[in-house]
Amino acid sequence: MYNLLESLRSAFQAIRAHALRSFLTMLGIVIGVMAVIAVVSLIQGFSKSITSEFNGLGVNSLTINSYLPRKDRLAGKVAKVTTDDLLSIQHDVTGISGLSPVLPVGRFYDPVKYRNQTTNSQVLGSTPAYAINNGSYPDSGRFITPNDDLHHRHVAVIGVTVVKKLHLPADPLGQYIQISGQWFKVVGVLHPLGQILGFDQDNQVIIPYGTAHSLLGAAVVPDIVIQLKVNDVKQLDAVSGRITQILRRNHHLKPGQDNDFKVQTPAQLLGNFTSVLNAITYILGGIVAIALLVGGIGIMNIMLVSVTERTREIGIMKSLGARRHDILMQFLVEAVTLALIGGVIGVLLGYGIGMLVAHAVPQFRSAYVPWWAVALAFGFSGGVGVLFGIAPAAKAAALDPIEALRYE
Repeated sequence: MYNLLESLRSAFQAIRAHALRSFLTMLGIVIGVMAVIAVVSLIQGFSKSITSEFNGLGVNSLTINSYLPRKDRLAGKVAKVTTDDLLSIQHDVTGISGLSPVLPVGRFYDPVKYRNQTTNSQVLGSTPAYAINNGSYPDSGRFITPNDDLHHRHVAVIGVTVVKKLHLPADPLGQYIQISGQWFKVVGVLHPLGQILGFDQDNQVIIPYGTAHSLLGAAVVPDIVIQLKVNDVKQLDAVSGRITQILRRNHHLKPGQDNDFKVQTPAQLLGNFTSVLNAITYILGGIVAIALLVGGIGIMNIMLVSVTERTREIGIMKSLGARRHDILMQFLVEAVTLALIGGVIGVLLGYGIGMLVAHAVPQFRSAYVPWWAVALAFGFSGGVGVLFGIAPAAKAAALDPIEALRYE
C-alpha cells in the first residue's frame, strides 16, 4: 500500500512539473471520453423521455394497424385494417373499452388554412375515446362528441402548434379553418404534448371519424388504426389472441400465412424502439471509442519520452535500492493517473455538451448519463492507461543502473 501511495504522489508531482505536456497527453483521452459520454447521454436521455411517453399510454392498451414486409410492399401487395375489422372487434371481443378508430385524412400531413395562412398538419379522424387512449385532452373548449361523429359535423380540435402557425386569435374557439376544401369550426384546443421521435404532437387536427370518412369519399376503403384498452391487464394476451383470430378470419388468411396486421402493446412498441436505439448507441459508442485508442497511443509516446528524459533519475533510484518492481509501478501509475484524470474531465465535458444539445434541440428533451456509461468510461480510460503505459514502464524498469547514471 505504501509503494502505491508513494507512486501516486510521484505521479502527481510529475504531472504538475510538466503541466502542459500532461494536458496534451490527456487530450486524446478527454476528447474520446467526452464524445462517448455526450453521445450516450443524448441517446439515453432521448430513450428515457420516450419511455415515459409510452408508459403514459398505459400497460393495458392495444394498437392494431396494417403491416406488410418491405418485399411484399415492393411486390404491390396491399394490407388494410378496415371499419369492418373495427365492428367485428366491437361485437365479438369482450373485456375491452375505449375502442377507437384513427383515420389519417392525408398521407401524413394535410394543408390546413385560415384566411391567408396555410400550414401542413396531421389531420386525424377519430371518436371521443381517442382522448382517453392518447391523453389528448383540451385545455380550452371541448373534444369530439358522439353526436359530432354520428352527424358528421364539421368541427375540429386543434393543437397549439396549429394555432401558432395559422396565427389564430389567442382564443381560437369559434374560428373556421379549411381542410380538404371544407370549412371546420374550431371547438377545442388540445393540451400541449410536446415532441416524440421528432414528431410534433401539437401539430395535429382531430375531426370526427365519420366526417373524415366522408371527406375521403364512399368509394374509398380507408386503412385505419384501431386503439383500445383491455379492462383486465391479466387478459391482455387473451384479448390480443382473440383479435388476431378475428382479423385473420376477416382478411381470409390461410393457416401458415403471415399476418398482414400487427396487434401491439405500448411495451412491444417501446421494445422495438429501444432495441434500435441500443444498437445505435453501441455503434456510435464503438466508433467514438476509437478516439480513446488514439489517446492511448499519445500517452505511450509521451511516457516513452518521459522515460528517456528521466533516465538519470531512474539510475539514481536504482542505486539507492529501488527495485525493478518499484520503477515499473511508478511509471505505470503515472500513465493510469493521466488516463483517469482525462476520463474525469471527459465525463464532465461530455455531460455538459449533452445538456447543451438537449436544451438546444427539443427532440432530445434532456441528457441522461447512466451509471454504466460512467463506469465504462473510467474502466476504458484506466485500461488504456495500463495497456499503453506498460511498455514505457517496462522500459524504465529494465534500465541498467550504471548505464542510466552515465546517460547525459
